[in-house]
Amino acid sequence: MTASMKTFITTAVLLLAANTASASIALFADGRSMKIDDYTVEEETIHLTLNGGGKLSMPLTRIERIVDDEITTVEVVEEVKKIVEEGVFPRRSWRFDENSKPLFKSKYNDLIIEAARHFDVDAALVSAVIKAESDYDPRTLSHKGARGLMQLMPATAERFGVTNAFDPAENIYAGVRYLRWLLKTFDGNADLAVAAYNAGEGNIWKYNGVPPFRETVNYINRIAKHIRKATEPPNPPASSATAALR
Repeated sequence: MTASMKTFITTAVLLLAANTASASIALFADGRSMKIDDYTVEEETIHLTLNGGGKLSMPLTRIERIVDDEITTVEVVEEVKKIVEEGVFPRRSWRFDENSKPLFKSKYNDLIIEAARHFDVDAALVSAVIKAESDYDPRTLSHKGARGLMQLMPATAERFGVTNAFDPAENIYAGVRYLRWLLKTFDGNADLAVAAYNAGEGNIWKYNGVPPFRETVNYINRIAKHIRKATEPPNPPASSATAALR
């Protein structure tokens, strides 16, 4: 285990001791963050309820992420420790491979393959992220303001030049481009790249690894489960002797 990983685990344990439950975190597009009690989204505006009272309203494009459920329970800390030590995703290249196809039947599969090839990202990984984010619904709008198939926040959409986040091609191309950037930033580590897609790259740097957020841990495991299921070898056929006993 590297020194940074040990530091992260120590940090997570200290957080557990100090604060077993805290508010959501608003991550701003300029890299700052703020703990909040609540939030509501009204068209292009987000209203933040601050810790200790008071409210703050601003354009939704100023918010990169809202991370819910920062709860450092024993279970979450142990799960994060396992991710740090062992990893959840298979250890392989996540670059584009003609043999690695989208995992789910969808009318968007050709578009996924096209974008994955263009940005050199594994198409299976892209499809698993889309499944977790929107279940392939191009018109979905989350209560946080995230939009479309790959659930782009307005700040992320703006960052990657998207003019209409509900357009499947624009949305998928931007989401895959962001995934490529994250994979490159975190040296091809899918655990960290996928965690950053959910919680923002700033939290990966802050915690020296996967942040101890229940939402993020569940998100990583959900996507990795799709990948593992697709790559597991099929069960061998039963032998004639075994079949005869059935």
